[in-house]
Amino acid sequence: MKHDDLEELRRSHEQFRLLVQGVADYAIYMLDPEGNVSSWNSGAERIKGYLPEEIIGRHYSAFFAPDDVARREPWSNLQAAKEVGRLETEGWRVRKDGSRFWAHVVLDRIDDESGKFVGFAKVTRDVTEQRNAARALEQAREALFQSQKLEAVGQLTGGVAHDFNNLLMAIHGNLELLTQRQDLPAKARTLVTNALSGVRRGVALTQRMLAFARRQQLHLEPVNLADLVYGMSDLMRTSLGPSVVVEASFPLSLPAVLVDPNQFELCLLNLGVNARDAMPDGGTVTISGRAEVVRDPDALGLPPGDYVRLSITDTGEGMDPATLARATEPFFTTKGVGKGTGLGLSMVHGIVQQCGGALRLSSSRNEGTVVDMWLPVANQVVRPGERSATDKTDVSVQEPSSAGAMPVAANATSVLVVDDDPLVLSTTVEMLSFEGYDAVGASSALQALKLIDGTSPFSIVVTDHAMPGMTGAELASHLADSHPDIHVILASGYAELPGDTPGVRARLQKPYGRADLLAAVRAE
Repeated sequence: MKHDDLEELRRSHEQFRLLVQGVADYAIYMLDPEGNVSSWNSGAERIKGYLPEEIIGRHYSAFFAPDDVARREPWSNLQAAKEVGRLETEGWRVRKDGSRFWAHVVLDRIDDESGKFVGFAKVTRDVTEQRNAARALEQAREALFQSQKLEAVGQLTGGVAHDFNNLLMAIHGNLELLTQRQDLPAKARTLVTNALSGVRRGVALTQRMLAFARRQQLHLEPVNLADLVYGMSDLMRTSLGPSVVVEASFPLSLPAVLVDPNQFELCLLNLGVNARDAMPDGGTVTISGRAEVVRDPDALGLPPGDYVRLSITDTGEGMDPATLARATEPFFTTKGVGKGTGLGLSMVHGIVQQCGGALRLSSSRNEGTVVDMWLPVANQVVRPGERSATDKTDVSVQEPSSAGAMPVAANATSVLVVDDDPLVLSTTVEMLSFEGYDAVGASSALQALKLIDGTSPFSIVVTDHAMPGMTGAELASHLADSHPDIHVILASGYAELPGDTPGVRARLQKPYGRADLLAAVRAE
């Protein structure tokens, strides 16, 4: 070979060496046939942390985690590259300081000009950030899919519950009217009483469905969680039985949260019962709370701000990933037939979200379950031992004890009932007529306005809220301007009722019974 050719070859080799040495984003180095490092570039030094004199001559298995070394992965990779000619893989690798990074690796077999195997060329790239970004994107997609799925199921559940409420109300009202008949045979009275018990169970079921759909009526108020939990400790212990130990742990100073205390007590009881069922041989349920600041709006789907994180932990059987993914879906249950509706956890999920919070489950098989709830901190401070109630300008009727003891007001004998459901309309009119009221029905707000503007004087209007054309709240607002002397009662099974609707004197939660209706009508 001529001198000029040799010089050109030398310059080419030197340029190639400088090129490889100057690449800082890739670890490029050579291995001998046994897998010992024989060259080292600046990228390898930056990524792996070794100086050339510290690593050249050592086996490249130094870059693998101990578990991978125990499985002989470094030698398996060398053998695969030697046989096939090239191996491309990804996995965890270890730097000199012991930290790990996710590496994309290409391992090539190197032969000399005569075809003799002389070693390997290895290129490693740190792709930890790309992997984390891809995983974060996948988690965000999964969270969005889960949110959309639950939203769709919630809308369907809410619609079904609304229609079911109306059916239950018609059945309940007519059964109650039957119980008022003096000529009802004793056997028939027993059957009616049993039917009413079934209706009440159906009402409880629809309330849970509405809670999951976030359409349950809630009365939010500042509540001290420690007081609430300690206050229901006896109820929890009695409900869960002697084999379950209930422990509570709260800091001395914990901000008040904005929740409906009655509904939230029901949530805690449901979670306690779920924990008990997951611990057939007994165990411990721990309830704890701490203040947290949410800064990342994407992490929990919550606006940034101050929250209290309430955790309910059990020592039960836990859930596998498939069960955990479906745990908050309505009607999904792992309990036997007749042992659960599958609405307990979904109800808690809906109520927590409706309070402005978030719920997350974490569990693994045989490792127990943790239910975390983030609840918004209330602006109003509540001291331990106190429970602040919101001021209610409207009359909210729940369970009057003796409706029959209240006389019919002299100025409240003419009642207009407005509802687009004919079964509910006829039942409500019949219940009022049975009590001596002059009750008339209208199937829409427009028809009601025509009757009111006509010759028939009405002192009370009982109107459904969710009606096509004009809602009950809009009807009440209209009557507040045109007929301010009319007493308007707004009824709905949903929570989407305006808080300060003009003209509304009382509210009714559907499905309401005879006692609830009469109490609202007779309220001054």
